[in-house]
Amino acid sequence: MATVASSCTSLTWDYITFFVFVIVSTLIPLWGRFFGRKEKTKAEYVFGMGTISVGAMMLSIARGTLGVRSLLGYPSELFYRGSAMWETLYGMVTAYPIVCYVFIPVYFNLGITSVYQYLDLRFNSRLVRCLASGTYVVRALLILGVTLYTPAVALNTVVGVPYWASLLLITVTTITFNLLGGLKAAITADVIQGVTMILLMIAIVIQSMVNVWSVEKIVTVPAEEGRLTFFDFTGDPTIRVDTTSAWLGQLFMSLSIFGCQQSFVQRYLSMGSFQEIQRTIMTNVPIIIILFTLVWVVGMGIFSVYVDCDPLAAGFISKIDEIAAFFVQDKFSYLPGFLGLFMGSLLNGALTLNVSNINAAATVTWEDFLAPLPYFKDTRDKKQLRMIRVIGAVYGVIVMGIGFAVGLLSGVIESSMLMTSATSGPLLGVFLLAMLVPVCNWKGAASGMIISHIVTLWITFGGLTIDNETPLLPTSVEGCNNETFSNGITKRSDLWLASSIAITDDFDDLPLNSTNITREFPENLYAISYMYYSLIGTFITMLVGTVVGYVTSDREADAYDQRLLYSVVYKLSHAKLTFSFKICPVAQDEPFRAAI
Repeated sequence: MATVASSCTSLTWDYITFFVFVIVSTLIPLWGRFFGRKEKTKAEYVFGMGTISVGAMMLSIARGTLGVRSLLGYPSELFYRGSAMWETLYGMVTAYPIVCYVFIPVYFNLGITSVYQYLDLRFNSRLVRCLASGTYVVRALLILGVTLYTPAVALNTVVGVPYWASLLLITVTTITFNLLGGLKAAITADVIQGVTMILLMIAIVIQSMVNVWSVEKIVTVPAEEGRLTFFDFTGDPTIRVDTTSAWLGQLFMSLSIFGCQQSFVQRYLSMGSFQEIQRTIMTNVPIIIILFTLVWVVGMGIFSVYVDCDPLAAGFISKIDEIAAFFVQDKFSYLPGFLGLFMGSLLNGALTLNVSNINAAATVTWEDFLAPLPYFKDTRDKKQLRMIRVIGAVYGVIVMGIGFAVGLLSGVIESSMLMTSATSGPLLGVFLLAMLVPVCNWKGAASGMIISHIVTLWITFGGLTIDNETPLLPTSVEGCNNETFSNGITKRSDLWLASSIAITDDFDDLPLNSTNITREFPENLYAISYMYYSLIGTFITMLVGTVVGYVTSDREADAYDQRLLYSVVYKLSHAKLTFSFKICPVAQDEPFRAAI
């Protein structure tokens, strides 16, 4: 075990606060399971059956958008890499109205449990549905691995808890929570976590101002040290992130997440009316702007405090993502229990995100892969609910294994962005084909997804084979002295996982920026920033899908109800008589609702 910064005796109140917060925040959402009306059907477990308030849903969606990794990842991103990733906010904000007014109107009246049932209805193809479902499940498990690893960083930094112990604890709690509670319990836990996280971030910003004796320095110090750089249009696709890649890359990733991911659509469809969904989604835009900005202000505050004494370069932490947890440990040592609340919030945040996303992944796996099998054809509703819970437990164990591997990558934000971008394109592309391209059939959709996956994975794994690492921004240790950190703070000794960041005082030895390296094919393709992977995957899926669909179109075999298209495309296709697909015999004044 690594040497911890404070003795067990001095951390007594933090341990007490930690365990009390985790226990209470876990039991409150499950209260109804033991003393209230229990979830007896699959629909109640998956959707909450209209028992979730709009306010709770808004905060839950906001929490799901930012994720627990943001509280550790974005402050460290600003400290060691600058504000470029902050501009991904543009993409998030742009995605919300598109999801609200394009995706949701198509889904709302279908009566589906899995969002990927829509693709089956549109293309009359289980292959396309399973390709999309499989893509989502793989992405969800990969991202959950990052989520699970995040609180393990804080616990290891602060009290020396081994990573494996943290991962095991969260996994066991997640599986228990998943077996006992459904979407309603997960959203209640989201609300508790969301409010706690906001209060913690505000406290960190205030403490930063106190430490630097100035409100102004929170902004001026990071700006003077080159941490605040906006609207940087480099025109170079190999730059890790600039304004263009931040906006475009995040836009396509956000559309794939908000519009095509079961965990989000599951929340939308749990609400009572389309107007309620619209109001919730659009009201979330200013909430996301405020919360996302607050996370980065936390990073600005921490940087302004440690501008002359970087804990990483000084050897007090081993990974860049430990900086926020170290700050809380160092600067809030005078406040008994605060550190425990911070750690408890991180652990609870990982727990709630794990539960809701594992719930969604398990639902998709059952509906899209297992339920259609002859063996499960006449399975009763209660047994279906039991199967979804068992699948969720299996996924919990798989996510724990992924969490071990994440520790070897370069930071939680880097890991998360890479995994999300690499899997978003094919998934978003097939939904856009279904909604916006009337000529596309199942052959085009399947071909587009398969080819897009091949190309995207080729570029992704190729990118891992070349030296394309962006150097960390320079930091200083000139101001380090015996009074820099609180009493009892000591340097780390041994580490359970090797640090993924090389600590050096000689910045001339760091890797050169990719713009200074001349590469030939395919290395120049591999050097493209992972922020563009989602855009590339979407473009390839739509291009191949449209071409193959047009070439292989068959009026009878490819017939579908054209009301499955986005309404504007549906009206245009009828008005201009551009396409001649047969419309299924459903009365035009009858609300279209799919059979589950």
